Amino acid sequence: MDLEALRKYCLSKPAVTEEFPFNEEVLVFKVAGKMFVLTNIVDFDGINVKVDPEKGAELREQYATIRPAFHMNKKHWITVSAGAGVTDSMICGLVDDSYELVVQSLSKSVRLANKI
Repeated sequence: MDLEALRKYCLSKPAVTEEFPFNEEVLVFKVAGKMFVLTNIVDFDGINVKVDPEKGAELREQYATIRPAFHMNKKHWITVSAGAGVTDSMICGLVDDSYELVVQSLSKSVRLANKI
């Protein structure tokens, strides 16, 4: 998956915005102001997504190109890079899961206000 495909996919979800809160290289996708995907647009060698801790541990064991996310909570975030078995479909699924985890953490009033 290339950067533009990732952007289109993330931005197709309700209440999603993109911004550069850290520097001009790290693109962050947020739902209702909460991060769910991060990537470096300069080298675009992977994405950080939020995961259920058990699923994250399983994925790290199964795939050499999935590892704990740099500068993130290693229990709840993983970095997914291209490699054997990592398909665009899998990346989309991980983006979906990350989005849902963040949406579930939002208060009911925030979900209603953002129509999510």
